[in-house]
Amino acid sequence: MMRALLSRLGQMVLVLFGISVLIFAVFFATPGSDPSARIAGRGASQEVLARVRADYGFDRPLPVQYVRMMEKLFVTRDLTSFVDHGERVVPEVLEAAPVTLSLVLFASAFWLLLSLGIGIVSAMLRDTWADRALMGLSLLALSMPVFWLGEMVNLVTQSRWHDAWAFSWVPPLGYTPFARSPAGWALGLLLPAFTLAVAFIGLYARVLRAELLQAMGDDAIRTARAKGAGSARLWLWHGLRLSWLSYVSLFGLDFAQLVGGGALLVEVVFALPGVGHLTYQGLNTLDLPLIMATVMYAAVFVVLANAAIDGLYALLDPRIREARRGL
Repeated sequence: MMRALLSRLGQMVLVLFGISVLIFAVFFATPGSDPSARIAGRGASQEVLARVRADYGFDRPLPVQYVRMMEKLFVTRDLTSFVDHGERVVPEVLEAAPVTLSLVLFASAFWLLLSLGIGIVSAMLRDTWADRALMGLSLLALSMPVFWLGEMVNLVTQSRWHDAWAFSWVPPLGYTPFARSPAGWALGLLLPAFTLAVAFIGLYARVLRAELLQAMGDDAIRTARAKGAGSARLWLWHGLRLSWLSYVSLFGLDFAQLVGGGALLVEVVFALPGVGHLTYQGLNTLDLPLIMATVMYAAVFVVLANAAIDGLYALLDPRIREARRGL
């Protein structure tokens, strides 16, 4: 057990190291990304540029600069932005994290509940007109670009019909902290969360339908049917227990990457100051410390989620538990 845990921790460290090196290398290979010129300002003389390079250590070899950046990011946590002089990036990310987490929690509630209902009903009504209609809607939801859908939602609720009774409750774009107004927090996240969830509803519904139909041919289902289990129990208990793995794998990784900043487009469209919005700002200004902080924050979530999913497999699938007992 301890050996497996140490192996997993070693893999996590190697993955995070590889991601950080890749981001660092790509930044310095990008034309026009010289941080000295950005810090010194437009039209700075060569003497000023040389002094900035010396003060910030940009004249040192790249491996030395990388080690110093990692030390400031993970040890001293005083890494500062190249664009907003003196602004520490770690507190910025930690301040933005609750916004993104709130958005993703709302969205995951939408896509889990709706995709479960659609996937189960579609599988139970296989090859009927209802099944084809639900799968057609799922494909449509999966095909809609999230930024386009967000803009359409804003066009309807914030512009054309904002004063109509149907949308008069929609608050202005932005984020209201939960501590200030729980109702304003929930209302402000409702439409962004649903916009973010639409594509996932379509994807998860299709995946669950396929997994359920495949599970119906399993020996455990035939045994349960022979013992007199009803249709509802077969689908909702035995079928779901055998078809959770792909569903849970998708959810764990999608949830982690969204919390890590994958909701960037929705946050930008709805003016939510989350981690994705910070990443967008960093990419626009080529601010390496901010990019590094947000990317490493996202990578940590994805790596931890991947490890947690492996542990959940044994709890969700009795076949894996039996196989492990036999080892």
